[in-house]
Amino acid sequence: MSAEAVGMHMPAVVTLDDVAAMNAADPNGHRYETSPEGVLSVMPPPDSEHAMIASRLFAWLIMAGWPAEQVLQVAGVRIPGPDGDGGRIPDLSVWRKPPSRSVWAAVTEIVLVVEIVSPGSEAMDSVTKVREYASAGIPQYWVVDRDGAQTVTLHRLGGDGSYEECARMPLAWLLQTVPGDHLD
Repeated sequence: MSAEAVGMHMPAVVTLDDVAAMNAADPNGHRYETSPEGVLSVMPPPDSEHAMIASRLFAWLIMAGWPAEQVLQVAGVRIPGPDGDGGRIPDLSVWRKPPSRSVWAAVTEIVLVVEIVSPGSEAMDSVTKVREYASAGIPQYWVVDRDGAQTVTLHRLGGDGSYEECARMPLAWLLQTVPGDHLD
């Protein structure tokens, strides 16, 4: 379908309900997200390396004692903004308590969000989402690069409301530590 054809069928304003419906209807596994400013993003389906990284982090957290209902893969979160809410779907999110059942959960109980960089998502994960997750008040944001070492960059929310990079390490090193060394 051409961009022109898609544009003819898109509403003038895309709501979080529209984005949820697009996610539910996509037969190819794309993820649709929107910024608080209303910018729609389409993410390709994750590949097997992406899934393995997410599984390793999930298992690491669960084996360290985090309850499974507090470590979620691809759960939607509502990102508040001055003119409306956006919706992001982090690859992994860790919660103080299980979120209420909804497509777009409030960020109030999130401890950590993790994004695994996919080809084409580098700028989104390392610039846009850094700004959005920080402005939403999410205490920690980790980015896993798909370089040879699968480098994990750990960001912690600073007193000024922006993230400070507190560590960079290969995923294999991170997985040799305990989550409590990095999470409050």
